[in-house]
Formats: sequence, structure tokens, C-alpha cells
Amino acid sequence: MAKKKSKSSSFKLVLLTILGIGMLAVLLFGYHYYSYIYSKNVKLEDDQVVFFIPTGSDYEAVFTELQKHKIIHNPESFNWVAEKKNYLNKVKPGRYIILNGWSNEELVNHLRSGNQSPIKITFHNISRLTQLASVVSKQIEADSSELISAFLNPEWMSANQLKKETVQSIFIPNTYELYWNTNGEQFVKRMHQEFLHFWSKENKTKAKAIGLTPVQVSTLASIVEAETKKSDEMPKVAGLYLNRLKVGMKLQSDPTVVFAINKPNVHRVYYEDLKVNSPYNTYIHAGLPPGPIGFPSTKALNAVLNRDQNNYIYMCAKPDYSGYHNFAKSYSQHQKNAAKYRAFLKREGIR
Repeated sequence: MAKKKSKSSSFKLVLLTILGIGMLAVLLFGYHYYSYIYSKNVKLEDDQVVFFIPTGSDYEAVFTELQKHKIIHNPESFNWVAEKKNYLNKVKPGRYIILNGWSNEELVNHLRSGNQSPIKITFHNISRLTQLASVVSKQIEADSSELISAFLNPEWMSANQLKKETVQSIFIPNTYELYWNTNGEQFVKRMHQEFLHFWSKENKTKAKAIGLTPVQVSTLASIVEAETKKSDEMPKVAGLYLNRLKVGMKLQSDPTVVFAINKPNVHRVYYEDLKVNSPYNTYIHAGLPPGPIGFPSTKALNAVLNRDQNNYIYMCAKPDYSGYHNFAKSYSQHQKNAAKYRAFLKREGIR
């Protein structure tokens, strides 16, 4: 009887041992994969990193970049979690902020959700579509050629009553928030929405009151802004040019000549420049040029819409370094102002 008890006890001990080892194995196995999912696997030198996923990227490309930039500490564990969560088939392009200390669970969920961080894009102080494409392409995924193609898309321009010379009127300089992987077509659509937003019923009424279309307002505003950088002087300059248009006088604006000869860094216009055969040369052609000579700001646009109702016809830079102008109603007064300015240049040794 004692021997039977001894054999039974040994069997139970062996069984318990096997069960114990099995449970330990299960626990170890569970802990192993628990750590794969929830342990910190993003170990950065800084608090965060910006990670880009280009359009068209597959999982292998993303996995390679994460390793290349040393974002994931244990690639094997990340790969396992990504596979279990089916991230392999749900890669979404964009610009992502990845935080130090994230687990694989957090990182995969973040990338798989497409929860990218927007960027703030800015453009100003440019005059041509090629410059705009160059500036914007440095801030979003689309390159210059894609942007230019979108800007000058014939079907889009036709549908919106625009042409090559007037299309840049829809691009209003400002700071805009959008996603890094915005393509050329999406960028144009967004800018057009901003253009339509600016041209409210009230602003359209103001434009009609001075006999101009929104595109013509943009064209005149681009000239006004090129003539003066002083926002408080812009309405006065706008009033002057509207006076010239009203009486059929040529605008004779130097910035239009600079645009015509395509030398944006030129600071002075010479007599031979005034002869350039271009529809943008307002010394030769009366009225407004075919389109904007730049991308006027909202300040310049509003200066035209709310122009100063004056009787000025002429303007000349003040004989100082203020950046302001002297205005005149008569040519004789303008000649006096011009003489003072020439004397100032001579005195200062400015050629």
C-alpha cells in the first residue's frame, strides 16, 4: 500500500513539474511577444523626429528607412507587430512626427492611421510662376515640373476663365497649412479656394465700383506693391494709377519694364529698357498689362479696393532713404520733385 502511494506521489510531482514548466514557457513566450508589442522600441537622441513616407512607398521601403535613420531599436519586433496589424498593406504617405519612447504598438498605429502632421507653407517676394514652383517644391513633395504643369493645366485654366498671363492672380502670398504629400493639382485647388474666399461679394462689389475685374485688381495690386513697400502708402499709389487709367494715360511703371526684361534684381531702369517690345511695358502700351507682374499680398489687393481718392498723377521717390514718395497733381510739380531726387542721388554718390 505504501509503495502505491509513493508511485502516485511521484507521478503527481512529475505532472506538476511538467505543468509548471509548461506554464513558465507560456509566460515566457507571452512576455516575449508582450514586450514586442508594448515595450519601448523608439529610442531617439531627441524628443522627436520627422519621418517622411513618399507617395508610392511600400512596407519594405518604410521598414528600410526606419532602420536607416535608427528610429527603431529592435527591427525584428517592429516587423512582427507590423505584420500582425496588417500595416504591410496599409502604408500611407506623408510627413509624420515620431516621439521618443514609443512602443511598436504606438508607432505602427500612428503610421497606419495616416495621422501625419501638417506643415506651414509660405511664399512671398516673387514675381513669376517658375519662382513659385521652385519655392513651393522645397516645402512639399511635388517637384517644380509637376507644379508648373498643374499651374498651366489648359483644361483647368479654361474651366476657371484664366489663361497663362492671368493664372498667377489666384496665388495670394500668405502662410498656409497643408500636408507635405500635397500634389500639384491639390496645391492649385487649395490656392484657388483661398482666392475665392478673398473675393467675397463685398470685395467683388468694390472691384466693380472702380471698373475692374478681380484679375485686373490683382494686376494693378502687383504694380502698386512693386512701386512701394509701405503699406500705408499703397492706397495713395493705387489712387494715382486709377487716375491714370481713367484719363487714358499710360501707367509708365518701371516695375512693369523690369518684369518685361525679366531681370528681377535690377534696381534702376534705363532709357533703352523703356523701349523693350513687350505687352508688359506700360511705357509703350496704355492700360493694364496682360496680367500680374507678381503675386500681390492682401495688403496690396485691399489698397486697390480701398484706394485713396486723390487727384495725383505723378510720383517720385523722396530725396531720402525713407522708401516713401512725393506725389504731384501737375507735371511741373513732378519735375521739381524729380530734380530734388536727382540732386539727392548725386549728393549721395548713387549712380
